[in-house]
Amino acid sequence: MDKTLPMRAMIPFPDISPEIFSISLFGFDLALRWYAMAYIVGIVIGWRLVVAALKRPTLWGANGAPMDARQCEDLLTWVILGVILGGRLGYVLFYKPAYYLAHPGEILVIWQGGMSFHGGFLGVVIATWLWSGRHKVARLSLADAMALGVAPGLFFGRIANFINAELWGRPTDLPWGVAFPGYYAQECGQAVGEICARHPSQLYEALLEGLLLGAVLILLAFRRGALKTPGVIAGVFFAGYGIARFLVEFVRQPDAQFVTEGNPLGLALHLDGYGFTMGQLLSLPMILFGIWLVRRVRHD
Repeated sequence: MDKTLPMRAMIPFPDISPEIFSISLFGFDLALRWYAMAYIVGIVIGWRLVVAALKRPTLWGANGAPMDARQCEDLLTWVILGVILGGRLGYVLFYKPAYYLAHPGEILVIWQGGMSFHGGFLGVVIATWLWSGRHKVARLSLADAMALGVAPGLFFGRIANFINAELWGRPTDLPWGVAFPGYYAQECGQAVGEICARHPSQLYEALLEGLLLGAVLILLAFRRGALKTPGVIAGVFFAGYGIARFLVEFVRQPDAQFVTEGNPLGLALHLDGYGFTMGQLLSLPMILFGIWLVRRVRHD
C-alpha cells in the first residue's frame, strides 16, 4: 500500500478461507465450507433448543407441548428440506430471476452461496404446515416451537456470509468499516488509490437477528411463560426479524440488478428517490403479521 495516501480508520478483512478443509477423492475435490457448516450447526443447536422446551411441560399451556422429542426429529427432516429448497428458490425468484432463467443449470449450485431467508422461511412454513396437518398437531404452538429454534441458524448463517465476503454493506467512513476483498466490493466511487470500507452488514444482522432476537425469544419462552399463550413467540419472531432486517437494509448494499443510474440506492420500489429495497418489501408483511398475531392471541 502507498503510505503517502491518507489513511482512514477501518478494519482489514480477516484472512479466512471460505473452505474449512478440502480433500481429493477419485479425481473429485470435496470441500466443507463455512456456509454449509453454518447451516448444520445452526439447525442442530436450534433443534436441541426446541427439544429442551418440549421436555419441560410446565412451559406450555393446559394442552401441553405440541409434540414430543421423537416427532421433533421427524419434523427436522421436513424443515431442512424447506430451508434448502425454499431458500434457494426464493433467492432465484426474488433477486436474480433473469440470470437463472438464462443459466438454469446453476439453480441447484447452492454451495456457491445465494440463499434467501424469506424464501427459506416460506419453505419452512409450507413444510411445517403440511407436517402439522398430517400429524394433527396444534399449529400455533408448533409455530412457537419452530420460531424458538430459528435464531441460531440466523446467527451462524450471517457469520458465514461475512467469512464468504458476500452481502456486504454500503460504503462507510465509520471506524468499524471493513475493507472487503474483490473488485465489486472495492468499486464504490472512492478516490483513486484509496481503499473502500463498507458496513459489515452481515455482522449487524448476526447480532440483531441472531443474538438479540434469540435472547428475547428464550427469555419470553423460558422465563416469562409466553409459550402458555400460543402464537406469542411466533408473532414476536415475525415482527422482530422483520424490524431487524428492515433497519439493516438501510446500510446493506442491494443486489446489483436493482442499481441503475437513476436508482443508485438500488430500491426495488421507489418514487422520486424514496422507496424500499427488496429486503424491506419482503420484511414489511412479516412485521405487520407479527404485530397482528401477538395482538390477536393476547386478546382472545
